[in-house]
Amino acid sequence: MDHLDALESQSIYVLREAFNKFDKLMMLWSLGKDSNVMVWLARKAFFGHVPFPVVHVDTEKKFPEMYAFRERYAREWGLNLIVDFCPPIEEMDPTLPPAARSAARKTYGLKNLVAKHGFTAIIAGIRRDEEGTRAKERVFSPRGENAEWDVRDQPPEFWDQYKTDFAPGTHLRIHPLLHWTELDVWRYVKRERIPLVDLYFAKSGKRYRSLGDQDITHPVASNAATIDEIIAELETTKVPERAGRAMDHEAEDSFERLRAAGYM
Repeated sequence: MDHLDALESQSIYVLREAFNKFDKLMMLWSLGKDSNVMVWLARKAFFGHVPFPVVHVDTEKKFPEMYAFRERYAREWGLNLIVDFCPPIEEMDPTLPPAARSAARKTYGLKNLVAKHGFTAIIAGIRRDEEGTRAKERVFSPRGENAEWDVRDQPPEFWDQYKTDFAPGTHLRIHPLLHWTELDVWRYVKRERIPLVDLYFAKSGKRYRSLGDQDITHPVASNAATIDEIIAELETTKVPERAGRAMDHEAEDSFERLRAAGYM
Protein backbone atom coordinates (compact mmCIF):
# COMPACT_ATOMS: atom_id res chain seq x y z
CA MET A 1 0.00 0.00 0.00
CA ASP A 2 1.48 3.34 -1.01
CA HIS A 3 1.00 6.70 0.73
CA LEU A 4 -2.10 7.72 -1.24
CA ASP A 5 -3.68 4.30 -0.72
CA ALA A 6 -3.13 4.66 3.03
CA LEU A 7 -4.66 8.14 3.09
CA GLU A 8 -7.62 6.98 1.03
CA SER A 9 -8.18 3.94 3.28
CA GLN A 10 -8.12 6.00 6.47
CA SER A 11 -10.54 8.60 5.07
CA ILE A 12 -12.94 5.93 3.83
CA TYR A 13 -12.85 4.32 7.27
CA VAL A 14 -13.75 7.70 8.87
CA LEU A 15 -16.63 8.24 6.42
CA ARG A 16 -18.07 4.77 7.00
CA GLU A 17 -17.68 5.12 10.76
CA ALA A 18 -19.52 8.46 10.67
CA PHE A 19 -22.35 7.00 8.57
CA ASN A 20 -22.64 4.06 10.95
CA LYS A 21 -22.62 6.09 14.16
CA PHE A 22 -24.57 9.27 13.45
CA ASP A 23 -28.11 9.98 12.29
CA LYS A 24 -28.94 13.17 10.39
CA LEU A 25 -25.47 13.32 8.82
CA MET A 26 -24.53 15.70 6.03
CA MET A 27 -21.43 16.70 4.06
CA LEU A 28 -20.37 20.27 3.30
CA TRP A 29 -19.43 20.93 -0.32
CA SER A 30 -17.54 24.18 -0.86
CA LEU A 31 -16.78 23.28 -4.53
CA GLY A 32 -13.04 23.56 -3.87
CA LYS A 33 -10.38 20.89 -4.40
CA ASP A 34 -10.54 19.46 -0.87
CA SER A 35 -14.30 19.08 -0.77
CA ASN A 36 -14.31 17.55 -4.27
CA VAL A 37 -11.78 14.97 -3.05
CA MET A 38 -14.03 14.37 -0.04
CA VAL A 39 -17.11 13.77 -2.23
CA TRP A 40 -15.02 11.47 -4.41
CA LEU A 41 -13.94 9.48 -1.35
CA ALA A 42 -17.56 9.24 -0.17
CA ARG A 43 -18.57 7.83 -3.54
CA LYS A 44 -15.80 5.24 -3.20
CA ALA A 45 -16.76 4.45 0.39
CA PHE A 46 -20.39 3.76 -0.56
CA PHE A 47 -19.92 2.12 -3.95
CA GLY A 48 -20.67 5.10 -6.19
CA HIS A 49 -23.48 6.61 -4.11
CA VAL A 50 -23.27 9.32 -1.44
CA PRO A 51 -25.90 8.20 1.11
CA PHE A 52 -26.32 11.54 2.90
CA PRO A 53 -27.12 15.10 1.72
CA VAL A 54 -24.34 17.21 0.26
CA VAL A 55 -24.77 20.83 1.35
CA HIS A 56 -23.56 24.08 -0.18
CA VAL A 57 -23.91 27.07 2.16
CA ASP A 58 -24.04 29.74 -0.52
CA THR A 59 -22.81 33.30 0.07
CA GLU A 60 -24.03 34.21 -3.45
CA LYS A 61 -20.53 35.63 -4.03
CA LYS A 62 -18.76 32.63 -5.53
CA PHE A 63 -17.10 32.69 -8.94
CA PRO A 64 -19.37 31.86 -11.92
CA GLU A 65 -17.11 28.89 -12.69
CA MET A 66 -17.90 27.46 -9.25
CA TYR A 67 -21.67 27.65 -9.75
CA ALA A 68 -21.37 26.01 -13.16
CA PHE A 69 -19.25 23.25 -11.61
CA ARG A 70 -21.83 22.72 -8.84
CA GLU A 71 -24.72 22.28 -11.24
CA ARG A 72 -22.82 19.94 -13.54
CA TYR A 73 -21.32 17.60 -10.97
CA ALA A 74 -24.28 17.50 -8.59
CA ARG A 75 -26.12 16.03 -11.56
CA GLU A 76 -23.33 13.78 -12.88
CA TRP A 77 -22.48 12.38 -9.44
CA GLY A 78 -26.14 11.94 -8.46
CA LEU A 79 -25.82 14.02 -5.30
CA ASN A 80 -28.68 14.85 -2.96
CA LEU A 81 -27.72 18.53 -3.05
CA ILE A 82 -29.11 21.07 -0.59
CA VAL A 83 -28.33 24.74 -1.28
CA ASP A 84 -29.07 27.29 1.41
CA PHE A 85 -28.09 30.93 1.71
CA CYS A 86 -26.24 33.12 4.19
CA PRO A 87 -27.60 36.07 6.17
CA PRO A 88 -26.57 39.61 5.12
CA ILE A 89 -23.27 41.05 6.30
CA GLU A 90 -25.12 43.74 8.27
CA GLU A 91 -26.14 41.03 10.77
CA MET A 92 -22.53 40.01 11.46
CA ASP A 93 -20.34 41.19 14.35
CA PRO A 94 -19.21 44.73 13.42
CA THR A 95 -16.04 44.37 15.51
CA LEU A 96 -14.64 41.78 13.07
CA PRO A 97 -12.28 43.00 10.31
CA PRO A 98 -14.01 43.37 6.88
CA ALA A 99 -13.01 40.04 5.27
CA ALA A 100 -13.60 38.07 8.48
CA ARG A 101 -16.98 39.73 8.85
CA SER A 102 -17.85 38.66 5.32
CA ALA A 103 -16.65 35.11 6.02
CA ALA A 104 -18.74 34.99 9.21
CA ARG A 105 -21.85 34.89 7.02
CA LYS A 106 -21.02 31.23 6.26
CA THR A 107 -20.95 30.38 9.97
CA TYR A 108 -24.43 31.76 10.56
CA GLY A 109 -25.71 30.39 7.27
CA LEU A 110 -24.55 26.94 8.41
CA LYS A 111 -26.11 27.35 11.87
CA ASN A 112 -29.43 28.33 10.29
CA LEU A 113 -29.30 25.37 7.92
CA VAL A 114 -28.50 22.92 10.74
CA ALA A 115 -31.42 24.24 12.77
CA LYS A 116 -33.79 24.05 9.80
CA HIS A 117 -32.91 20.47 8.81
CA GLY A 118 -31.97 19.06 12.21
CA PHE A 119 -28.52 17.79 11.22
CA THR A 120 -26.55 16.40 14.15
CA ALA A 121 -23.21 15.74 12.44
CA ILE A 122 -21.37 17.57 9.65
CA ILE A 123 -18.59 16.17 7.47
CA ALA A 124 -16.15 18.90 6.41
CA GLY A 125 -13.00 18.98 4.29
CA ILE A 126 -10.51 20.84 6.46
CA ARG A 127 -6.83 19.81 6.76
CA ARG A 128 -4.37 20.38 9.60
CA ASP A 129 -1.72 21.89 7.35
CA GLU A 130 -3.99 24.68 6.06
CA GLU A 131 -3.90 26.99 9.06
CA GLY A 132 -2.63 26.97 12.63
CA THR A 133 -6.02 26.89 14.34
CA ARG A 134 -7.18 23.96 12.21
CA ALA A 135 -4.09 22.02 13.27
CA LYS A 136 -5.68 21.70 16.74
CA GLU A 137 -8.78 19.89 15.44
CA ARG A 138 -9.82 16.28 15.99
CA VAL A 139 -11.23 13.93 13.33
CA PHE A 140 -14.44 13.52 15.37
CA SER A 141 -14.82 16.94 16.97
CA PRO A 142 -17.66 17.72 19.41
CA ARG A 143 -19.24 21.16 19.36
CA GLY A 144 -21.28 23.08 21.90
CA GLU A 145 -25.00 23.68 21.77
CA ASN A 146 -24.55 26.65 19.42
CA ALA A 147 -21.74 25.02 17.38
CA GLU A 148 -19.02 26.66 19.48
CA TRP A 149 -15.66 24.90 19.47
CA ASP A 150 -13.68 24.59 22.71
CA VAL A 151 -10.11 23.73 21.72
CA ARG A 152 -9.34 22.82 25.36
CA ASP A 153 -12.08 20.19 25.51
CA GLN A 154 -11.34 17.76 22.68
CA PRO A 155 -11.21 13.94 22.93
CA PRO A 156 -7.82 12.22 22.55
CA GLU A 157 -7.29 10.36 19.27
CA PHE A 158 -4.26 8.13 19.73
CA TRP A 159 -3.31 5.55 17.11
CA ASP A 160 -6.33 6.50 14.98
CA GLN A 161 -8.76 5.38 17.68
CA TYR A 162 -11.72 7.76 17.52
CA LYS A 163 -14.31 8.57 20.15
CA THR A 164 -17.74 8.33 18.50
CA ASP A 165 -19.88 7.90 21.61
CA PHE A 166 -21.01 11.31 22.85
CA ALA A 167 -23.70 12.57 25.19
CA PRO A 168 -27.17 13.05 23.66
CA GLY A 169 -27.51 16.43 21.99
CA THR A 170 -23.80 16.75 21.17
CA HIS A 171 -23.18 18.21 17.72
CA LEU A 172 -20.28 16.67 15.76
CA ARG A 173 -17.91 17.92 13.07
CA ILE A 174 -16.14 15.10 11.21
CA HIS A 175 -12.93 15.74 9.27
CA PRO A 176 -11.91 12.83 7.00
CA LEU A 177 -9.11 14.85 5.31
CA LEU A 178 -7.52 16.17 8.48
CA HIS A 179 -4.37 14.06 7.99
CA TRP A 180 -3.88 15.05 4.30
CA THR A 181 -1.61 17.82 2.99
CA GLU A 182 -2.13 20.13 0.03
CA LEU A 183 0.38 18.06 -1.95
CA ASP A 184 -1.45 14.86 -1.03
CA VAL A 185 -4.68 16.35 -2.38
CA TRP A 186 -3.12 17.30 -5.70
CA ARG A 187 -1.36 13.95 -6.12
CA TYR A 188 -4.64 12.18 -5.40
CA VAL A 189 -6.51 14.44 -7.83
CA LYS A 190 -3.97 13.48 -10.48
CA ARG A 191 -4.17 9.76 -9.75
CA GLU A 192 -7.96 9.65 -9.62
CA ARG A 193 -8.57 12.24 -12.34
CA ILE A 194 -10.95 14.17 -10.13
CA PRO A 195 -12.65 17.15 -11.83
CA LEU A 196 -11.86 20.60 -10.43
CA VAL A 197 -12.85 24.20 -11.09
CA ASP A 198 -10.34 25.47 -13.66
CA LEU A 199 -9.52 28.60 -11.60
CA TYR A 200 -6.83 26.48 -9.93
CA PHE A 201 -4.84 26.43 -13.18
CA ALA A 202 -2.70 29.42 -14.17
CA LYS A 203 -3.80 31.96 -16.73
CA SER A 204 -1.71 35.05 -17.55
CA GLY A 205 0.74 34.29 -14.75
CA LYS A 206 -1.80 33.86 -11.93
CA ARG A 207 -3.88 31.09 -10.38
CA TYR A 208 -5.96 30.44 -7.28
CA ARG A 209 -4.51 28.22 -4.56
CA SER A 210 -7.71 28.41 -2.51
CA LEU A 211 -11.24 29.28 -3.64
CA GLY A 212 -13.70 31.41 -1.70
CA ASP A 213 -15.85 34.47 -2.37
CA GLN A 214 -14.86 36.69 -5.27
CA ASP A 215 -14.48 39.81 -3.14
CA ILE A 216 -12.16 38.30 -0.50
CA THR A 217 -10.17 35.75 -2.53
CA HIS A 218 -7.28 36.65 -4.81
CA PRO A 219 -4.97 34.71 -7.13
CA VAL A 220 -1.27 34.19 -6.49
CA ALA A 221 1.56 34.58 -9.00
CA SER A 222 2.05 31.27 -10.77
CA ASN A 223 2.66 29.75 -14.19
CA ALA A 224 1.44 26.28 -13.15
CA ALA A 225 -1.21 25.47 -15.74
CA THR A 226 -1.33 21.67 -15.36
CA ILE A 227 -1.61 19.29 -12.40
CA ASP A 228 2.01 18.17 -12.87
CA GLU A 229 3.17 21.80 -12.85
CA ILE A 230 1.11 22.54 -9.72
CA ILE A 231 2.64 19.54 -7.92
CA ALA A 232 6.14 20.65 -8.94
CA GLU A 233 5.39 24.19 -7.73
CA LEU A 234 4.08 22.99 -4.36
CA GLU A 235 7.18 20.87 -3.79
CA THR A 236 9.31 24.03 -3.63
CA THR A 237 7.07 27.03 -2.86
CA LYS A 238 7.17 28.85 0.46
CA VAL A 239 3.97 30.80 -0.31
CA PRO A 240 1.18 29.73 2.11
CA GLU A 241 -1.86 28.04 0.60
CA ARG A 242 -4.19 30.73 1.94
CA ALA A 243 -2.02 33.64 0.79
CA GLY A 244 -4.85 34.77 -1.48
CA ARG A 245 -7.44 34.84 1.31
CA ALA A 246 -7.94 38.41 2.55
CA MET A 247 -9.12 37.18 5.96
CA ASP A 248 -5.72 35.61 6.68
CA HIS A 249 -4.04 39.02 6.42
CA GLU A 250 -6.27 40.73 8.98
CA ALA A 251 -6.09 40.77 12.80
CA GLU A 252 -4.30 37.72 14.17
CA ASP A 253 -7.23 36.58 16.29
CA SER A 254 -9.99 37.00 13.67
CA PHE A 255 -9.71 33.44 12.31
CA GLU A 256 -9.62 31.99 15.82
CA ARG A 257 -12.72 34.01 16.77
CA LEU A 258 -14.54 32.66 13.71
CA ARG A 259 -13.47 29.07 14.41
CA ALA A 260 -14.56 29.28 18.04
CA ALA A 261 -17.98 30.46 16.86
CA GLY A 262 -18.33 27.54 14.44
CA TYR A 263 -16.58 28.62 11.23
CA MET A 264 -15.28 25.69 9.15
